[in-house]
Amino acid sequence: MATRSSVAAFNNGWTRDQPTFDMPETESAETALLIYDGDCAFCLWWARYWQRGSAGRLRIAPYQQVANDYPHIAVQEFSRAAQYIGAEGGRSSAAEASLRAASAARGKGIWLSAYRLVPGFASLAERIYALIARHRSVFYAITLALWGRQPEPPRFDLVCELFLRALGLSYVAAFASFAVQALGLIGSDGILPVGDHLARIAARYGAAAYLRYPTVFWLNASDFALQAVSWGGAAIALLLVFDARPGAGWRRPLLLLMLFALYLSLFHAGQVFMIYQWDLLLLETGFLALFLPSGSVLAVCLLRWLLFRFMFLSGVVKLASGDASWADLTVLTRYFETQPLPTPLAWYAHQLPDTVLIAAAGAMFAIELVLPFFIFLPRRPRFLAAWSFIAFQLAIIATGNYGFFNLLTIALCLLLFDDQAIGKWLPRKWRGARTKRTPSALATGVIAVYGVVVVLAGSGQIHAAATRNEPPVLLARLAELAAPLRTINTYGAFAEIITERQEIVVEGSLDGQTWREYTFKYKPDDVAGAPGFNVPHQPRLDWQMWFAALGNESRNWFPDFLQRLLAASSDTERDVLALLANDPFAGAKPKAVRAVIYEYRFASPEQRALGLWWERRQTGLYYPAMTAQPAGQNAPAGSTLIDSIVRPR
Repeated sequence: MATRSSVAAFNNGWTRDQPTFDMPETESAETALLIYDGDCAFCLWWARYWQRGSAGRLRIAPYQQVANDYPHIAVQEFSRAAQYIGAEGGRSSAAEASLRAASAARGKGIWLSAYRLVPGFASLAERIYALIARHRSVFYAITLALWGRQPEPPRFDLVCELFLRALGLSYVAAFASFAVQALGLIGSDGILPVGDHLARIAARYGAAAYLRYPTVFWLNASDFALQAVSWGGAAIALLLVFDARPGAGWRRPLLLLMLFALYLSLFHAGQVFMIYQWDLLLLETGFLALFLPSGSVLAVCLLRWLLFRFMFLSGVVKLASGDASWADLTVLTRYFETQPLPTPLAWYAHQLPDTVLIAAAGAMFAIELVLPFFIFLPRRPRFLAAWSFIAFQLAIIATGNYGFFNLLTIALCLLLFDDQAIGKWLPRKWRGARTKRTPSALATGVIAVYGVVVVLAGSGQIHAAATRNEPPVLLARLAELAAPLRTINTYGAFAEIITERQEIVVEGSLDGQTWREYTFKYKPDDVAGAPGFNVPHQPRLDWQMWFAALGNESRNWFPDFLQRLLAASSDTERDVLALLANDPFAGAKPKAVRAVIYEYRFASPEQRALGLWWERRQTGLYYPAMTAQPAGQNAPAGSTLIDSIVRPR
């Protein structure tokens, strides 16, 4: 049993908004009463915790002060176990009393229901209570380690407010980044015009196409519509970021719904340029965020489940891939050099000793495979997971350019905190304006039903990733039903790490003899060109060039890209050229274009001292010379695009 000195120490450590003990006058008081052992710091901590979460439905008092008011209860009963006096006069003790006190807080009644309805649960609960009662000092120390010294039930109003604004910033980055590339990628003069794409879908699926590929571009697929959706989405996202009246009625849900619908439209229109995991993560996050304005804690739980799936799957797919470099932790000796768009700091990370890189890989696995389970633990372990995830994302940002991916992940990490943890860091007007939102029974029911679907489908994805087998049929069907809206997705990047960096260099010629290079804005070209920082912008053509160099299927877009270069001049079809860093022909149309494959490596420290960032050597021809003819007539007769590629050595 805890001593009086430990209780005094607890009281001295709790100075903010100290509650006074509620002294009952009769058993028929309007609120329930929990009577605990006043000499037990553990009992005092939990009594205050439950009282503060009860919204005035629970009073607390030490039996040393109120025992005389209840002469029908023996003093030995008070000292043996907590006593709960209901508003109607009923009495419970021990585990049942604790669960009834906990049930006074919204969302905690499930344990009391289990006590009363689940066979064997009551007996187990009483045994656990007896164990804790015999070792209160130990469990008090555990309580402080897991929850902290202040018995403050968690609230998430400020956290949700901050998260929604961070989500708005992610939407701003995503929409604006795509807006400046949209015409060159999928405009009428772009690489893969969205109008042609939708026409093919309609021809294949008929009326079902509208349900399989929901997008506003079915109404209008013009360049104006493309720009209106992209920039309009960015403007709406700014409204979400700077919304001065949080939680006001229908406004927030409407903004979130519009953002989700517009980005889903771009996703289905973007084709190969919109297939990235951060696009899927943004859609799933944006859809779940629709539930947050309801005030339901279940919405926070679903977003935490999403973060768990994302982080845990990232580790699972690496181990399940069979790539030896993950197993022996040598992966980082190659990763910084071969990742899609490294930053300048990636060169320095690549120079670190192998022992440091191996240790960093081990830490990465701890973050991705162990710490995700801390998401479901009390606040202090959960905070540890949050800070570790955030530090991990910042390290990735420092060494690689992944668009808004890491910023969105950090936004999700905010939901692992609570108002008490972050309140002191937020503007005073936010802290003063928060209001307790009570979700309706309908909203809670809808979120709970959808939550069951999400958890089941997500569990099937984790099982499939870990075993490299198909998920159970029912769980796969759930994910399939959500596919058009992209609200239940699977994650896990870089399951396998390539050993050599291959880069496609596109060349053009005015005479078919002398070739000049087109340079890209972000991917490596010139060996003296320094890698850059472009977060949160994602140059989608540069990324696709990295995938194409791996030998992945690119016949659906690469020939069209070359055709646009052949047709582009200073007067016409400039949208594709705008995606590149330079036009080597100053507005003149080239006679022919081709693609050559090079192997790139980071420059050595000696070469770096001379101003070089890369060294490269040509290893083959990626695409043969193409002249200004209709797409499909430039590959060698009887061959496909992939047949014409000389595989890099």
